[in-house]
Amino acid sequence: MASQSPAGNANERPRLTDAQKKENHIRSEQKRREAIREGFDRLASIVPGMEGHGRSEAVVLEATIRFMREKVMERQKCIADAQAKGIDTTGWELPKDTVEACERQMERTRLEELKKN
Repeated sequence: MASQSPAGNANERPRLTDAQKKENHIRSEQKRREAIREGFDRLASIVPGMEGHGRSEAVVLEATIRFMREKVMERQKCIADAQAKGIDTTGWELPKDTVEACERQMERTRLEELKKN
């Protein structure tokens, strides 16, 4: 006795009409956009100063980047303080490229803010 797959033969399934394909595409796109919105809402709830603000994705991203840079630099200061006390920090360090990129970006941001004032 041969078993049949639940989906059956591809030729036996009815083809979707163009309207059905379009509706499926619209639903998929709406689902994708909703997932992005939810992600930005989660970021806004985590990043200080973003909660309750109008949700501009560009503003949320910029604030998140600034927050992450600050956290990277705080971590580096903690590591330096621990090393100064003779604590072994092996395994705590971030990749050198990451730290240097944060330092450059923070300096660039500081100079841009000085130019504005």
